[in-house]
Amino acid sequence: MNSLPAWTLRPARPEDLDPIVDLKAQVMRADLERLGRWDPDRSRERVRKSFSPRHTSVLQVDGAFAGCVTIRPDTSGGRHLELFYLAPHLQGRGLGTAVLRHLLADADAAGEAVHLVVLRGSAARRLYERHGFTVAAEDPIDVTLHRPAP
Repeated sequence: MNSLPAWTLRPARPEDLDPIVDLKAQVMRADLERLGRWDPDRSRERVRKSFSPRHTSVLQVDGAFAGCVTIRPDTSGGRHLELFYLAPHLQGRGLGTAVLRHLLADADAAGEAVHLVVLRGSAARRLYERHGFTVAAEDPIDVTLHRPAP
């Protein structure tokens, strides 16, 4: 593993939507194509529906856009994590793990569970499972993961 770059999270702004849409296309396209689900218009629309400056943070490395994450109240209680994307050139360096640990520490301090959905076959699933997430449900496309409150 390479050294961990210095990073910060800042609140998202409306003008962050397009870079987030573009980043999702970069990091998710191969998995969506593998599942026969890649549609750029649908992908863009899903980000637009999920994007909320109130619940989304932009990850910055050296002051530049490097990723994003949304964490909002979950309809079943706890928190729902989504739109967690990291620029490809920064993957594999421990940055995603560091951000996830930060988010989970906040949830733990609040005594809240965390839920999320990953694509079947996604490498991200291993990251989540290493941090205590277990499978709550599966379908041919998605795997719903749950991490209980401490």
